Amino acid sequence: MRKNLLEKLKESVQCVLPIGIIILILHFTIAPLPGGTLALMLVGMVLLIIGLTLFSLGTDMAMMPMGEHVGSALLTSRKLPLLVAVLFVFGFIVTAAEPALQLLSEQVSSIPSTAFVMCVSVSVGIFLVVAALRVLLRWKLSRILLVMYPLIFILAIFSSEYLAVSFDASAVTTGPVTVPFLLAIGAGFAAVSAAKDSEEDNFGICAICSLGPIIAVLILGMFYDPSNNQYSPEPASTVNSAGELVSVFGRGLLDSFFEVLMVLIPMLVIFLVFQIVKLKLSRTELVKIFVGLGYLLVGLTIFLAGVNCGFMPAAITLGETMGGLEYNWILIPLCLVIGACVVMAEPAVHVLNKQVEEITNGAISRKMMLVGMAVGMALAMSLAMVRILFDISIWWVLVPGYALALLLTFVVPKIFVGIGFDSGGIAAGAMSAAFVLPFTIGVCNAIPGREVLSHAFGVVGLIAMMPSITVQVMGLIYKIKLKRNERLEAEAEVLDAAEAEGMDDPDDMEIWSSW
Repeated sequence: MRKNLLEKLKESVQCVLPIGIIILILHFTIAPLPGGTLALMLVGMVLLIIGLTLFSLGTDMAMMPMGEHVGSALLTSRKLPLLVAVLFVFGFIVTAAEPALQLLSEQVSSIPSTAFVMCVSVSVGIFLVVAALRVLLRWKLSRILLVMYPLIFILAIFSSEYLAVSFDASAVTTGPVTVPFLLAIGAGFAAVSAAKDSEEDNFGICAICSLGPIIAVLILGMFYDPSNNQYSPEPASTVNSAGELVSVFGRGLLDSFFEVLMVLIPMLVIFLVFQIVKLKLSRTELVKIFVGLGYLLVGLTIFLAGVNCGFMPAAITLGETMGGLEYNWILIPLCLVIGACVVMAEPAVHVLNKQVEEITNGAISRKMMLVGMAVGMALAMSLAMVRILFDISIWWVLVPGYALALLLTFVVPKIFVGIGFDSGGIAAGAMSAAFVLPFTIGVCNAIPGREVLSHAFGVVGLIAMMPSITVQVMGLIYKIKLKRNERLEAEAEVLDAAEAEGMDDPDDMEIWSSW
């Protein structure tokens, strides 16, 4: 246990330290932070490391086993009404309880907050059911995506003002608690699937669930006047004493605790119902799961407090300072580095990467996945800055981007389609909501003529889009290399066979290889 804890701690330091170093470099060079804001960021960085360590332990011990058991039990029951009811209720409740969704709904003032949250939550419940039916009925993920994304852009023609918000709503519904559970449910489905390519069923659930909120917001947008939208930014917070510092993080820890608890309770209830009715796990297994839930609850509480109280104020201040520079074009290359570092501190990213490595028996390594997602995140943040600085409509980014992502589904190995589209939604998690979006809002506030709702919103949607492209490109490279290795092995076998037959003449060997 101690060895595992130290290993997780080392991984957490490696993940969090780069973004902290970048902020410090900016502070001492072109974008100095107020003393209180810098203190908040430094304490937040320590909390991120501790929280990510405990979160990783809790996910391994509790969330993944719970999800796998529930997924297997649902699929083996073969009771379609039960499967539909359980997944719909689960999708609805955990989405409605997602704090990031509540925050986003308050910023879209033209749509009533209750209507916004309810419609998005219903959509996630419906599409979670669709994700399960895909496994049962052997639907191809690529076909679902090829139908749904064109439909989304057709709807957006009638609700274009809400396009950026709809993609952001899609991204914020995949929180750090729900993602591991959904990934584990997919693993449970695949474990009992009879199909020979069942490893593909491990992925795609997050990708399909992300479709629902986009459609829901675009449909809502047809009934509400976007001209009523008004965004009122909150000023970046700071502290002036150690007492205020303790107070800020004390409130942050308490708020984060209840946020995590509200999302965790529905999962625990569903698991306990299945344990009583069907699973009948041993006491030892149950104790391990409950200890893991304790780690997860404490770890994620600490992590979110560190992000929200420590990194959010620094992000807003940095964005406003750098956006106001005469040479603010520097944001474009700088965001390549920031984006790559932010994704490494995203807790759910490491859950996905570990699962991919385990399912593919190391053929797709964690390092390989992290590189693909880091490149995607880096490009997404840079594109967001280009869009703000040059006043480019989000249509010119999303349509070509998703067209490329969908075209890649025809040529990459099928498992990379699910991994790619899942990785997009997962990359747009807690760090994106609390660092990337506030940073982008700060840049918008500093540049005259830039509206937060039309320019800053949409950055989380871009973050969700780019990894679906870069991970699939990585899959295409993997496929090309695999074929090349197979060809080289085949040629080596031909040469070995020729030598065994005693053929020294080159012409004879050429004839032999042609056979």
